[in-house]
Amino acid sequence: MFADLVAGLNALPTEAMLVIELAVVFSLIPLVLRPFGAAGMFIFIGIGIVAANVQVLKAASFAFYAAPIPLGTVAFSATYIATDVLTEYYGRAVAKKAVWLGFSAMLLMTVMMLLAMGYQPMSAEEAAASGMDWALPNADHIAALYMPQATLLIAGLSSYLISQFNDIFVFQKIRQWTGPGALWARACGSTAVSALIDNIVFSTLAWMVFPWLLGQHDQVVDLHTLIFTFILGTYWIRLVMALFEAPFIYAARWFLPDADRRDYEARDSDALAVPA
Repeated sequence: MFADLVAGLNALPTEAMLVIELAVVFSLIPLVLRPFGAAGMFIFIGIGIVAANVQVLKAASFAFYAAPIPLGTVAFSATYIATDVLTEYYGRAVAKKAVWLGFSAMLLMTVMMLLAMGYQPMSAEEAAASGMDWALPNADHIAALYMPQATLLIAGLSSYLISQFNDIFVFQKIRQWTGPGALWARACGSTAVSALIDNIVFSTLAWMVFPWLLGQHDQVVDLHTLIFTFILGTYWIRLVMALFEAPFIYAARWFLPDADRRDYEARDSDALAVPA
């Protein structure tokens, strides 16, 4: 069933797949928020970070951009929306906790998969004798997906923490300037700035700094490739998504659990109150 679904999606233009992924992933945020509240956003952020780090191993070509673009951008960018939802409706402290949980999720996933890969794979004879031939190639498949490159892992975790905490800071700073109104400004502005910071930090560390420090000079990319493929290659997608972020955060208000929405509205009313 799933093979047929994937085959059908493969037949679509990559641009259509991008729209489908955006619609589905972004829509999962309010659907998880409603029954679970802040805990649902914690789950979404943790899974989004892990999924994005797996998806980045695959790239796709788009008609409107010259170079192939690594995937994972939609899933990772959606975590910024979830962080902004937490910042807006639950407060800065809760949003910061979610960032650390996302960071921990990636570390835990790495440790668990390293342990799984530590088991000696079956031989062809053992697999045939036990009727588990189907599992024989899976060791290589798992290693291809989950064997971490230390430089990429450190670069990814560093850029994640820096950009996510910046997102919370900018979101709150714009709120201080505009008051409870202008949600669209803090939603779009914080994500646009933070996404650029994330791309710059990760790409510079992963493709220039670490390879140079380790003497892997053949893996150091030139400045043009760094800027236009790795930094700007995905940033334009993240910038477009930032423009559509505000409606999802506005809509999230009506998907909050009832008690959480009442608490938020009470805080919002207090913030709007003008002393006599």
